[in-house]
Amino acid sequence: MADVTSLNAEPRTQKGKSTARSLRRDGKIPAIIYGDKQDPVSIILERKVLTKIYQTGRLMSTLLDIDIEGKKNRVIARDVQLDSVKDIILHADFLRLGKGAKIAVEIPVNFLNEDICPGIKRGGVLNVVRYMVELLCPADNIPERIEIDLVEADIGASLHISNVALPEGVTPTITDRDFTIATIATPAGLTEEEEEKAEEVEGEEGVEGEEAAEDKEKAEDEGDKKSDKGDKESGKE
Repeated sequence: MADVTSLNAEPRTQKGKSTARSLRRDGKIPAIIYGDKQDPVSIILERKVLTKIYQTGRLMSTLLDIDIEGKKNRVIARDVQLDSVKDIILHADFLRLGKGAKIAVEIPVNFLNEDICPGIKRGGVLNVVRYMVELLCPADNIPERIEIDLVEADIGASLHISNVALPEGVTPTITDRDFTIATIATPAGLTEEEEEKAEEVEGEEGVEGEEAAEDKEKAEDEGDKKSDKGDKESGKE
């Protein structure tokens, strides 16, 4: 079961821009809870508490239990408004999750064994198409990440969503194609055709080098023989 973070909140009875500004000056954040066929509830949260979760980078995929005067609300963040200059949270929207609810969540991708990936060791480059993948998850089974193993990925390999072992009940929101998450790209300036040609040339150069060495040895042997013959004839004279 997914981890759940608990937060305390106060009901917000007064609304309006002036009230919101006053709350922010006091280190608080106006927010709202909606969904699950219930009336929206306006609340007040401590900014430092929500900011701490936001800074983990997982606020939008973290289950929260928001306690309002003893009543717990299972929610997930759907939108966060930030100050364009100070980059602090100004407002937050939370979706209420009912029993058995499923939610679309963007989950980060983690790549394993980059250090021993055959394609990367040969000079290839890991080209990440999607750092995040949107998945439809049961509210109580949201994965922290999805993982792709590069242990057998060579240059030219394409890694698709079908290469990922998803948790039970979790499916991609894109269902009409086996979309690409990453590829092992050919090194810059070197096409696959050029790579094959380079390997062939290296092989040919190796053979030519061996033949040249053999020819040199033969030439040296013949030169030694002529030299010996000349010495013998000089001795006869």
